[in-house]
Amino acid sequence: MVEGKMFNDTLIKACRGERTSHVPVWFMRQAGRSQPEYRKLKEKYSLFEITHQPELCAYVTRLPVEQYDVDAAILYKDIMTPLPALGVDVEIKTGIGPVIDNPIRSLSDVEKLGELSPEDDIPYVLETIRLLTQEQLSVPLIGFAGAPFTMASYMIEGGPSKNYNKTKAFMYAEPKAWFALMDKLADMTVTYAKAQIKAGAKAFQIFDSWVGALNVADYRVFIKPVMHRIFSELQSQGVPLIMFGVGASHLAKEWHDLPLDVVGLDWRLQISEARTMGLTKTLQGNLDPAILLAPWNVIEERLKDILDQGMEQDGYVFNLGHGVFPSVNPETLKRVTALVHEYSSQRLT
Repeated sequence: MVEGKMFNDTLIKACRGERTSHVPVWFMRQAGRSQPEYRKLKEKYSLFEITHQPELCAYVTRLPVEQYDVDAAILYKDIMTPLPALGVDVEIKTGIGPVIDNPIRSLSDVEKLGELSPEDDIPYVLETIRLLTQEQLSVPLIGFAGAPFTMASYMIEGGPSKNYNKTKAFMYAEPKAWFALMDKLADMTVTYAKAQIKAGAKAFQIFDSWVGALNVADYRVFIKPVMHRIFSELQSQGVPLIMFGVGASHLAKEWHDLPLDVVGLDWRLQISEARTMGLTKTLQGNLDPAILLAPWNVIEERLKDILDQGMEQDGYVFNLGHGVFPSVNPETLKRVTALVHEYSSQRLT
């Protein structure tokens, strides 16, 4: 922690459903992307090179905290980070995303996958966390991992997909192999999360970015059991657990059933609607990131409406409904944070 500075635990309290003096705010993909300092770094270093240098990665992670005054840091890394330890040949290609040269096609492919040993396979991630939490941050650091469905989608498709046809076909046609893959990825996720938490992460978010491609019935059969297992095994770690996905409003109640603390919403489901549906846990979200490109009066109006909905009960964290776009002006994020803090402070006192 930064010497001489009080630790800001507002996010942790909100995640636990406690009353706070203001609504905590952080932004998915707040580290990098739109920041000029980051773009300058990217002229010299790749994402891989940045994440493998703890001092440099810690700098990128803490930069938005210093610039925007947000209530949490989110570790700068990619969800693909642990996959090479399992024997997955993955490369992050500019303009494309993760590309995997040895996609999963059968049960034997699943059985060949190895296991993650964090201290041996990703020591740079753990060292980055230690640097941040022991020396540099006065706000919680959020660790994260990709959820089994999203990770499997890349591993089966061989890269990004618009429809996930290969993934779903594998799920339906090869259930034994599918559940074996889910178990492998669940083991990896739990091990990965525990290592990040042990190193100092104060909250943990699981991104199931593409699980919205499934309907509720299939989610209950093919995904929910493994997610229940992951969150159940992480409950003993004593940190807030957050779930988030995109285009998955129809799964919000399914997530609420899981042993987690916070349900993250994208912009398609209003917070007030989620409450009406029976979601009583802490909610996180959910400004459409595209609105950050609108005039300030539009941003302010949308912000206040979302905050009014969120503050109707204790347990609310402001965030976007997805990640920050590269074209967003960093000054806009700074103004958003200030408005969230000021407006919510006035309403909550």
